[in-house]
Amino acid sequence: MSSLDKTGTGLPDTFGRVATDLRVSLTDRCNLRCTYCMPAEGLDWLPRPEMLTDDELVRIVDIFTQLGVRSIRLTGGEPLLRRGLPDVVRRFASLEHAPRIAMTTNGIGLDRLAQPLAEAGLQRINVSLDTVNPERFQALTRRDRFADVERGIKAAQDAGLKPVKINAVAMHDPEGKDNPADLLQWCLDRGLELRFIEQMPLDAGHTWERQTMLTGRELRERLGERFTLTEMPDGTRGSAPAELFLVDGGPATVGLIASVTAPFCAACDRVRLTADGQVRNCLFARDEGDLRGPLRSGASDEELADVIRGTMLAKRRGHGIGEPNFQQPDRPMSSIGG
Repeated sequence: MSSLDKTGTGLPDTFGRVATDLRVSLTDRCNLRCTYCMPAEGLDWLPRPEMLTDDELVRIVDIFTQLGVRSIRLTGGEPLLRRGLPDVVRRFASLEHAPRIAMTTNGIGLDRLAQPLAEAGLQRINVSLDTVNPERFQALTRRDRFADVERGIKAAQDAGLKPVKINAVAMHDPEGKDNPADLLQWCLDRGLELRFIEQMPLDAGHTWERQTMLTGRELRERLGERFTLTEMPDGTRGSAPAELFLVDGGPATVGLIASVTAPFCAACDRVRLTADGQVRNCLFARDEGDLRGPLRSGASDEELADVIRGTMLAKRRGHGIGEPNFQQPDRPMSSIGG
């Protein structure tokens, strides 16, 4: 047992959940301008002095691992934009309580970094890709970079970061040219594992409307027009956000993450660290625990651990989307970290 984890219970909340999975945002910057995430001109990025340094990041992640965190996922913004990323990963992998290390990326630049990241200790990777139609990709992201993403995915496979998973935000195509079944077939042909995600109210403009999103049920119906989807045996999901289905009898699967219409809050084991050193106990939290301020004022590891514990104990039962008093977080997804 770690000297910080005096009770041996890790990071519990008041509803019986224990956080073991840390999402670490490395930057709020991004090189795409996805229409459901941010405006075409981008956002006001965090000033660099407000972001955690590499040493600060490593120290805080070390404290989390001493408190029971067993896996971390590097996010952004776009994490590949963090300078010296392979060295940061190497330092995480060298911690005494070394966590499993994964990353979610848009794939741009991954063709150069996949091998160095794998050698540094990165074990798994998810690439965000909503469509395999290059024209639709450019319309959604406001950038003509589909070929770059393709190269990044191939490089990740070649580097041994398998299975490479694809995250796709499920959206209606008003022109009717983009079928989610096309994306699934594209992934099956390349040995990629696809996970569809319901669009969540995390956009910078706060324009999300529930009635315009493509639900998990609608997705399953659309995919079922081309493929036979079979539910996995009970008990295989655990705390994983995706409900998996066998495709045409397997072994390939497709996952549906219905965060809005079928939330999995009761099994949530996640905690988040923003690029500017704030602890968030939920993606939709309205409050944060400040680690950067105390850290830069000379706080001890135990004092920082107390901030983390207190933030987790304040975690709500659920995100509350759909409830009359629900309020979208002030931070957009790019600032929170996925």
